[in-house]
Amino acid sequence: MSWSDPDKEDTTIYKVVVNHEDQYSIWPEYKDNPLGWNDVGKTGPKAECLAYIKEVWTDMRPLSLRKKMAEAALNPPPPPPPPSAEPKGDDLVPRLSEGDHVVEVGLRGENRSSKALKEVIDRGYVHIKFTETRGGTELGVRLDQGATDLSQADFDNASGIAHLVGNLTLNYVKVQCIADIDLQTLSGKGHLEPVESSASGA
Repeated sequence: MSWSDPDKEDTTIYKVVVNHEDQYSIWPEYKDNPLGWNDVGKTGPKAECLAYIKEVWTDMRPLSLRKKMAEAALNPPPPPPPPSAEPKGDDLVPRLSEGDHVVEVGLRGENRSSKALKEVIDRGYVHIKFTETRGGTELGVRLDQGATDLSQADFDNASGIAHLVGNLTLNYVKVQCIADIDLQTLSGKGHLEPVESSASGA
């Protein structure tokens, strides 16, 4: 064969050099180092120097990149915001049972007035809308006439507070809806209270 393996004929003694980015290379020992490269103290035939580099240069990333990635690991970016915390339907009862919530009276197809509210109260069934839930949660409430207190309500003059108490079932849970409605704005505060059903089997 006329060709020959150039590596076998390469009798040059090389030195291993490294730059500021911890990147390795080999350079003929008799030559001055290229600008920015320094000896690491290893010399020998080409194959020996390359084997040395393979052993010590285990991370091919430049030093600056490794530092940047290490800093990012120590100071990770803030996590993405969680998905909407809006509760699923099954979470409505515990959510609306905690604290007071903004409510308004739902008057369907009627004038929004205190007199119209008095008419639906007299019929014993009102709609209470919890406005802070997604899209608003409107509940049909069968009033408990014994617990409802209208003594502070002046329906004729649209003033005072109507204390409404009624029962309903929401997501298979029996609850009591309690709302204090300002007759001037037909809105106010309200919440739910789960009803103990221990006597239901009697």
